[in-house]
Amino acid sequence: MSDALEHPLTRAIKPLLDAVGATPLALDEAKPDDVVLEWDGHPALAVRLPHLSSALDRLLAEMTRQFDGRPLSELDRLEKQHVVALLEERGAFTVRHGVETVASALGVSRFTVYNYLNRQVEGPKAN
Repeated sequence: MSDALEHPLTRAIKPLLDAVGATPLALDEAKPDDVVLEWDGHPALAVRLPHLSSALDRLLAEMTRQFDGRPLSELDRLEKQHVVALLEERGAFTVRHGVETVASALGVSRFTVYNYLNRQVEGPKAN
């Protein structure tokens, strides 16, 4: 394992890298699109950012973790509405086919996801 992967910076940012799906790399493995991080003014570590196409999968996996590992399709209606609200906050529905992907993960129709989104925008109805 390279010195860069054992560097204190690597250990410090590991939770962040894991959360965003990024990969730490030794400097000699860096490609032009990778981000090189410095420590005390010297290159210390390269980071490869994930492709956007995997972003929604990571968000759905995070939602599963937040709900104690339960499959999202087994959540109750209020929990599913909460998942949709959290995903909306994180931009999940700006990804192509985001609504369809989320609907499939939740075990509901696209129409239901749109209803959850509209309910969130409009707020609860007064009786």
